[in-house]
Amino acid sequence: MDKWIALVKARMALGNVTQSELAERLGMSQGGVGHWLNKRREPSVTDMNRLLQALGLGDLEVALEIRERQAVDESAPLTRHVAYFRYPVLDWNGMCEVREARASYVTDYHARGDAFWLPVAGDAMTALSGRSISAGMMILVDPAISAEPGRLVVGQWADSSQPTFRQLSEESGQLYLVPLNPTYPKRLFTDACRILGVVVQAMATF
Repeated sequence: MDKWIALVKARMALGNVTQSELAERLGMSQGGVGHWLNKRREPSVTDMNRLLQALGLGDLEVALEIRERQAVDESAPLTRHVAYFRYPVLDWNGMCEVREARASYVTDYHARGDAFWLPVAGDAMTALSGRSISAGMMILVDPAISAEPGRLVVGQWADSSQPTFRQLSEESGQLYLVPLNPTYPKRLFTDACRILGVVVQAMATF
């Protein structure tokens, strides 16, 4: 609920939308909207999604998560509101082309920029131990996150039409794009490479 309220208030501030304007879009009173945003009343999941739609956030949705009741607290609710976000799935060969009109993958990650999913191909990021991203997994890329050493990034070299997925590493004051698979070579990071985004999540699909 708190995440939903924060998202709604941020969107209203960005678009200079008042509670009165939002209430008019929803066909309800300003007081009703105010009760939701001040947590005096809890909207239904349908109303939460209807409000997101009214703010132009139709690609996002709120769903119910079912969990076991905690034995130590019989009064704990069986359900709670969880915000899930949908992002488009892009193709490596055409980063500007949406491969799926509506993404099949949802996440609780609230992106700072125009995030997108990419399917991992090959084994360059498959490690023998530790962090490992294998072929077939989906990675979520956020273009608005700062690319710092240690981050997994998607970049594109000026002489290549296809992006590359690597870890940005710093050695002796110099930056490199390094595969997690040690059998692949690392490459010096220069101005000839443009960072398209930072990988914020990886998900296995079955």
